[in-house]
Formats: sequence, structure tokens, C-alpha cells
Amino acid sequence: MRRWLLAACCALAAGGAAADVRVQEYPLPPGLGAHDVWADPAPGAPVWFSAQASGQLGRLDPASGKVELIDLGPRSAPHGVIVGPDGAVWLTDSGQNAIVRVEANTKGVTRFALPGTDNANLNTAAFDRAGILWFTGQSGVYGRLDPASGALKLFAAPRGVGPYGIQVAPDGAVYYASLAGSYLGRVDPASGEARVLEPPTPRQGARRVWPDARGALWVSEWNSGRLARYDPATGAWREWAAPGARPQLYAVYVDETGRVWASEWSAQAMLRFDPATQTFESFKSSSRHPNVRQIHGRNGEVWAAESGADKIVVYRFR
Repeated sequence: MRRWLLAACCALAAGGAAADVRVQEYPLPPGLGAHDVWADPAPGAPVWFSAQASGQLGRLDPASGKVELIDLGPRSAPHGVIVGPDGAVWLTDSGQNAIVRVEANTKGVTRFALPGTDNANLNTAAFDRAGILWFTGQSGVYGRLDPASGALKLFAAPRGVGPYGIQVAPDGAVYYASLAGSYLGRVDPASGEARVLEPPTPRQGARRVWPDARGALWVSEWNSGRLARYDPATGAWREWAAPGARPQLYAVYVDETGRVWASEWSAQAMLRFDPATQTFESFKSSSRHPNVRQIHGRNGEVWAAESGADKIVVYRFR
């Protein structure tokens, strides 16, 4: 494990952003390729990130700016990162073709190798209410891992390649977005079977998904540049075009106020959408190519890893 202490720099939000938002940037050691980020829900607690280029798990202390790096193993290339109900950090590691668990206190690493495939192109993961870890692989699979027994099972995804972002809704259903398949998949946790849900725009490139407190699913559409919402109660879809000539929405996250955050790659900006007013606000990064691939948050804070700039950024709001 390696430790770095880097100065954390603060900047006011720019690019037409609201006055209630302050932005703080944390520079990272060069060459990490920080991909996904996960903020521990306790105020001031660590922020974890997957260092895809260096094959490591990163731990950022927001108070000091100190960064710790934990090696995950040979050929590691972690993508998704989350903290599980056991308090451990879990990663989808496409380089090792395995699910990786890191004990938060001891930093011990355990690997769960995938059966029956040499390259699932692992993407993201989420825990359901029973403590089962569900995950996606862009090569055309999704799967489940029981941490208690170590049992791991893969399922063939409808339409083959594409499964990307995955989340669990308040009612316990598992949803994933298929980038290449351009659909939202609903997985029955009991059977593992997936049902295809079609967004209104064909070939929209659904990339990531996040539920709100009422159970609606928000989807970032990479190809169409639209933000979509699916209501499981009614089966109704709605879409909103992001600002700009040719927007591309990558990541999506819903904060505790119900506002939706999305990273937009054409303008390289963070967007905040208010469903009540149906308006977007834009937060321009100080980096030329931030390339934000995933967003997470906790009360009053939204966190993002700038994979193209070796930075972790937090948007603090009242």
C-alpha cells in the first residue's frame, strides 16, 4: 500500500452554475486513470476510487487530501467500485476477470474468478437487499455473487454485448443499462432472468442508471444525449435533451434532494437537472478533458472521478 499527500485546491463553480454549489478539486498522483468513485455516507469519511490504469484501489481522505493506493494483483484493471453491507470495498476487475473484495481496515484482497469466460469485460456492481452482489460485463453477460458462500453465476444478456451500469431500486429489483443493446434491463433477483425495457428513442445508447427515492429509474443516454426517466409503476418513459449541439451523457446520479446529476462529454461539463422545473444547470470543469465516467454522493455532496485529468472532484451544495 502506498500513501500520497497532495494539496487539495478549491474553486468556485463556473459555467452558469448555481450559487449554492461550491467545487473542490483533489489532485491525484499521475497515471492512475481514476475511473469510478464511491463516497462513504458518513460525513468526512473516505472516498474510494478505482485506479484502472495502475491496477489499484484508491482511498482519499477529504480532510487532508491524503491518497492511499492498494495493489489489487497482476493484470488488474478495476472498473466499478462500491462499499458493501459488510463494510468492505468491492470492485469489478476486468483485467483479472474477477470480482475483488478489499477489507477496508486490513486492506486484505480476495478475488472471485468468473467461471466459463476469459473476458467478461466487467463493468459495475450493486448489492441487492439480500446482500447478493449483482454485476455487469460488456461482453454480453451479467451475474450474481453470494459473498457468504462464494457462489458465482453468470447469465447471458438479451441482445448480447452491452451491459454497463447497474443499480438496485427501492423495491429490490435490479436494473442495468445496456450501452450496445440500447435498453434498460430489469432483473428478477429470484430467478436471475432479465426483461428488456425499451426507451422511446431507438439506438439511444443507455449507459448508466440510478433510482430516485420514489423508485423511478434515471438513465443517461450516450448516443442520443438525452436524460431518460422510467417509472416502473406505470411503465411510462420520459426524456429530456441535454443542452448543447451534440451532447453525450455518460454517468448519472440522483442526490437526496431528487435532482439528477449527469456528466456530459461533448462540453466536458457536469450537469444538474431539476425534475420540478425541468431545467439543466451546467458546471464547467477546470480540466480540459475531465472525462467523468461515474458519479456518487452523500448528503450535501456529489463526487466524481476525472479519469482524463487525474483528479477527484466534489460538488458541495446547500
